[in-house]
Amino acid sequence: MRTGRMVGTLLAALMAVNACAPAAAPYTAPRPKDCHRDKLATLYDGVFTFGTDQPVYPPWFIGDNPDNGEGFEAAVAYAVADRLGYAAEDVRWVRLPFSEAIVAGPKMFDASLSQVSITDQRKAAVDFSAPYFDVNQAVVTVRSSPAAQARSLADLKGLRLGAQVGTTSHTAAVAVDGDIPVASYNTNGDAKLALGSGEIDALVADLPTAFSVAGELRDGVMVGQLPAAPDTEEQFGLVLAKDSPLTPCVSSIVEALRADGTLARLQTTWLADAGRAPVLA
Repeated sequence: MRTGRMVGTLLAALMAVNACAPAAAPYTAPRPKDCHRDKLATLYDGVFTFGTDQPVYPPWFIGDNPDNGEGFEAAVAYAVADRLGYAAEDVRWVRLPFSEAIVAGPKMFDASLSQVSITDQRKAAVDFSAPYFDVNQAVVTVRSSPAAQARSLADLKGLRLGAQVGTTSHTAAVAVDGDIPVASYNTNGDAKLALGSGEIDALVADLPTAFSVAGELRDGVMVGQLPAAPDTEEQFGLVLAKDSPLTPCVSSIVEALRADGTLARLQTTWLADAGRAPVLA
């Protein structure tokens, strides 16, 4: 009986504590007037600093030059800056390795774009904006490779795959055949060179990048898309420092760009050549 009374007393105490705990405030979108350069705490007053990889490739950026605004991600960055009240001349770019953008700690940018997929693991270290692109992973090779004849996931087993280190492309490549180590490269450019030299049989990258690589390689071949994991949608988001005060405003701008059709128009402009590829079942 004493034990029962003690348990009852503890339960009553816990209920009282929970009853007194403040309820979490519901999420509210930031007010438009608070999402203007005059109100934003950026790294440099009056300047919005974007980060991206070094180097960067089509169709995301053109000519390895983010400043020109050409390429899908460059265009998205300038569209976001414009909606926040920054003119093109008030945009600054910094270059850093992909892996540095997604680790915890202070950032040398206000927001970064480098085809970074939103994952729960990365959310523990950095903030993400609302997604600006829905992506699939794909496999690209050269005509002389055995991967060129692949028509299914089973056909890829036993082949030497490569991908950029630390990316969801690398994770997808590992999932194809856990028995064969996936070659890791610092950049997709390094992986492309490895594919061209025969060091690997095929390269895994996001679909638009894979189409770009296929077009750049001599005898490049698009093998097909890797099937997405069940109930998993892969999306790119802008990266910001963890708990950045800029995150709500950047997210709201991206959502507005999606809602008014701007993102769709930019995809048509810069990603139309990506085309379609069969899904490897």
